[in-house]
Amino acid sequence: MNTQRVTMVTGAASGIGCATAVRLASRGDTVIGVDRNGEGLDELVARIASAGGVAHGITADLSVSGSAKAAVDDAVSRYGRLDVLVSGAGITRRHTVVDTTDAEWDEVIATNLTAGFWLARAAVPVMQEQGGGVIIIVASVWGIVAGPAVAAYAAAKGGLVNLARAMAIDHGPDGIRVNAVCPGDVDTPLMRLEMSLVGDDPEATIPSSAQGRPIGRIGQPEDVAAAIEFLASDDAGYITGATLIMDGGWHAGG
Repeated sequence: MNTQRVTMVTGAASGIGCATAVRLASRGDTVIGVDRNGEGLDELVARIASAGGVAHGITADLSVSGSAKAAVDDAVSRYGRLDVLVSGAGITRRHTVVDTTDAEWDEVIATNLTAGFWLARAAVPVMQEQGGGVIIIVASVWGIVAGPAVAAYAAAKGGLVNLARAMAIDHGPDGIRVNAVCPGDVDTPLMRLEMSLVGDDPEATIPSSAQGRPIGRIGQPEDVAAAIEFLASDDAGYITGATLIMDGGWHAGG
C-alpha cells in the first residue's frame, strides 16, 4: 500500500473520529474528515495543517441518502484513490424499546448502521478497482453484550459488527480487509452529552465508572485511535473479520 495513503474518517469533528484523523495524518496519511459539524471539521483541518499534515473536510449528514456516495466521490475525484475508510459517525438515544419513538429509531439506525452500509457500498468498488484497501468500522461493546436503555443503539452497533464480518468474507479476495473496533466507555463529547441527558454529572460519573473496570480507568479517544492505526497498517495484514473489544476489561467478566 502507498505510504501516502488516502484515508476517510467519518465522525471526524470530535471524539474518536477526531483523534483517529489526527493520528493517521501524523503518520503521513492524507485525511478526509467527514462530519455534519462543519465548524468542528474546520478546526480539525487547521490542526492537522498546523502540524504539517494534509487534510480536507466534507460537511455532510451521512444519514441522508446519497451523502455517503457523494463524500466518497469527492475524495476520489480530489485525490484519485481511497485506501482506508474509518466509519465512525454515530449517535445514541437512551431509551428502551417501549420509550423509543419511530423517529428516534430511524435516526439512530440511519446514522449508525445505514450510513456505514452506504459508505462501504461506495468505497468497496473504488478499493476493488485499485487492488485493495482497509475498512474499519467503529461499533461498540454494546453491540456485543448490550446494556440498559440503549435498544436502538445496541441494535445498530450489533448490526455493524456483523456487517464488518460479512464484508470481510465477501471482499477478502479483492484485497480488502474489514474489521470492527468495539469500544466501551470512552471519554468523548458524545458520552458526556449522553450522561447529561439522563441526569448524570459526567465529572462524578466518569470516575465511578472507571472503578468498575479492571484496568482502573475509562478509555480515551486516543486509545481507540491507536488500535485503528494498527488495524489500518500493513502490520495487521492478516487480520480481517475481527472484532476488537476495547473496554478496559469490563467485558472479560461476562
